[in-house]
Formats: sequence, structure tokens, C-alpha cells
Amino acid sequence: MKTMTARDAKTHFGEFLDAMQREPVVVAKNNRPVGIMLSIQDAADTLIPEMFMDKEAGYDEWFAARVSERLAAYDVGAASGEHEDVMARVQDRLNARARHR
Repeated sequence: MKTMTARDAKTHFGEFLDAMQREPVVVAKNNRPVGIMLSIQDAADTLIPEMFMDKEAGYDEWFAARVSERLAAYDVGAASGEHEDVMARVQDRLNARARHR
């Protein structure tokens, strides 16, 4: 992974953009990493798009209610599946979602 100073990224912005198309570029200021720039193609394979996509009205409330329901079911022993099984199902759903993009 390439590293550039903030000053070099500013001064050589075209080169900075070219570099980040090839690989993620860490931006450093005062010898400390302060950010990372990656291409849209690289970002598409992460959770970043979901963080910024528009949600339907009421989604956050619906999601919070679902999480609360599952936590309550877990507390009374009504939750189904062992941790590993649940995590495997979550991973399967994420993989299926990635294949459909």
C-alpha cells in the first residue's frame, strides 16, 4: 500500500488520483496516517456503499425494533442457533448479496 504526505497529495493531486486507482493510498500528516483514499471499485467490495445509501423512511426504527426483539429472545433462551451457526448464516447472506451486485 502506498503512502503519501498530505502536502504531496495536494501538490501532486493528479498523481495521487492515479495511484489510488491502482491501490489504496494512505495519507499522512506530520508522519501520522490521517486517512486513506481508495477507488470506487475497491470501495464497492466493502461495507462503505451501505453506509451511504439512502434508507427508506422508518428503516432505523424498524432495525432497532428487530435487534431489540432478537436480544429479548436471546435473554429468555428463545433465540435459535449457536453463535457459529448464526455467524455462518450472516456470512452466507453477505456473500449472496455480494454475488447479486
